Amino acid sequence: MRLSVIGCGYLGAVHAAAMASIGHDVVGIDVDEAKVTALRSGSAPFFEPGLPELLSEGVASGRLSFTTDMAAASGSSVHFLAVGTPQTAGAHAADLTYVNSAVEQLLPHLRPGDIVAGKSTVPVGTAARLAELIEPTGATLVWNPEFLREGWAVEDTIDPDRLVVGTGDASSRGARSTTDVIQTMKDVYHTAVAKDTPFIVTDYATAELVKVAANAFLATKISFINAMAEIAEATGADVTQLADAIGYDGRIGRRFLGAGLGFGGGCLPKDIRAFTARAEELGRAESVAFLREIDAINLRRRDRAVDLVVNALDGVVFQKKVAVLGAAFKPHSDDIRDSPALDVAARLKGLGADVVVTDPQALENAARVHPQLTYEPSLDETLRDADVVVLVTEWDEYRRQLTPEHAGSLVAQRVVVDGRNSYDPVAWRAAGWTYYGMGRP
Repeated sequence: MRLSVIGCGYLGAVHAAAMASIGHDVVGIDVDEAKVTALRSGSAPFFEPGLPELLSEGVASGRLSFTTDMAAASGSSVHFLAVGTPQTAGAHAADLTYVNSAVEQLLPHLRPGDIVAGKSTVPVGTAARLAELIEPTGATLVWNPEFLREGWAVEDTIDPDRLVVGTGDASSRGARSTTDVIQTMKDVYHTAVAKDTPFIVTDYATAELVKVAANAFLATKISFINAMAEIAEATGADVTQLADAIGYDGRIGRRFLGAGLGFGGGCLPKDIRAFTARAEELGRAESVAFLREIDAINLRRRDRAVDLVVNALDGVVFQKKVAVLGAAFKPHSDDIRDSPALDVAARLKGLGADVVVTDPQALENAARVHPQLTYEPSLDETLRDADVVVLVTEWDEYRRQLTPEHAGSLVAQRVVVDGRNSYDPVAWRAAGWTYYGMGRP
């Protein structure tokens, strides 16, 4: 099948490469010439495990190409919309500029029988509006939300845990029946369908809500355990043991109950804010009012991490060397959007600390946004003569491979603030460290 992917950022590039890897002929289209040039050469413009190999293989096979010319979409059976929906400047609502522009530019190249498949995360009601623009061409719009985890995006695209396709009513089906459209979408994801991956067919509104509802639930679970960490800090309880104990309940589960700095990145924060904004527009603000507190709890944990560092240094931060382990918002990524790690680092720098940041992948991105910080690719050099070590991103290089004995041989003072509760306090204290956790005694 011939497919086009409109928008070749994180979502689009991964989707295009993954679809080519399972046998489709794919053209990726983006307005950014530099990005397209990199992708044409088989080079990923961002870090994502497994993606460079897929890009190289796809381009070399001839099944995968990239261009800035929207006319290249002509002749494709399915056109995926994978452009960004960032948070609107000065507001919480999603900015649909790129979605609207992509559809407008795609319209002249649609044929009767084509399928336009929206993958971008959009406010509920967007698909129905776009269908009114697409339907007159004889094409059909479906909404096919993505559920990618950064660091596992290739796996999540090729072998997803579920597939959701939202369709319109009879007036929005273009030149094809709903049954035919759904079969085509199953053909697109033929490898997953062959594995009996759940394939959920629903209406537009439900498909749009699935993504934001999933992210809202995950954000709620993370902020819940961080709220418990606040109580634990006030009472002397250990939030990690609390999470273990309640996590054995099958109705709750242990995943996403890791107290610490909280969530960041380009999805959860903006999506829960956009969800809140859309609910207000629908006159249902009270239904998701709790999400504002979820956001507030999340941001408070960054405040708490800064306070712990200040306390660890007896209130004297000026010109103290702070070794910050991590810049990306999560491991296996170079994404620094709304990164708790960089937020904490920048605040400590603002207090006069000599902040040195290390990260396996995200230093270049971080330096563009926070040039005031010092960046060091070597972990050992970052630790050398540090007055306090702050773990903020759970890379294996820091949480599993770094031993308290090795770190202790490099630092000026054996003081660690574990912003992700990844270290064993007993082992670090036994090695002579003063250990501070998030919601731990």
